[in-house]
Amino acid sequence: MSITIQFLGHAGFLLEGSSAVAIDPFLTGNPVATLKPDDIKCQAVVLTHGHADHFGDTIAIAKANDATVYGAFEICEYCGEHAVGKLEPMNPGGKVAADFGFVALTQAFHSSSFNGKYMGMPCGAIVNLDGTTIYHCGDTSLFSDMKLIGEIYKPDVAMIPVGDRFTMGPELGAKAAELIKPRVAIPIHYGTWPLLTDDISAFTPAGVEVMAMKPGEKWECA
Repeated sequence: MSITIQFLGHAGFLLEGSSAVAIDPFLTGNPVATLKPDDIKCQAVVLTHGHADHFGDTIAIAKANDATVYGAFEICEYCGEHAVGKLEPMNPGGKVAADFGFVALTQAFHSSSFNGKYMGMPCGAIVNLDGTTIYHCGDTSLFSDMKLIGEIYKPDVAMIPVGDRFTMGPELGAKAAELIKPRVAIPIHYGTWPLLTDDISAFTPAGVEVMAMKPGEKWECA
């Protein structure tokens, strides 16, 4: 079954199939976002880590949609403290079954906090929706176990940060894509602010199709 992938800008996505799943829905304060939190209709929110440019509008979106939040234990604790009712706390290596498929968290090399509060380990996220598997790398450096993650989950699509400074740059992002071996790689986390590179011409992984999406753009992944 095909699903629709909509890029929300920066590192956020909305996946739509039998259910709708938002990943890292940072809209308020996002200078490139074309949508507002009220525009997001979903049954689940998946979070890679707690930084504001990823955690974003999670609480507002989860409450408005009565959506389930999937994320690190500490992130879910924080959401629960702010009256989010449906929570699936997880940690790297874990996997949670869902009506639409499953969510799993992988390791990532970064940090994770929100308003000075520790938000657990940073993660990558695997979302299987109607049989299509998405690997959102989160914010991370390059690490060799990306090859193992690719072998285990065989993602159809990988969302790979390439903005440099806080994550991989384009060259290392390309190497990550070659390790993961998805059918399609979508570059993320670049050009949003001046500190992030906006030149990703070096993101040219061998054997992997690159799809650079514009904020608000939709793509049907068959």
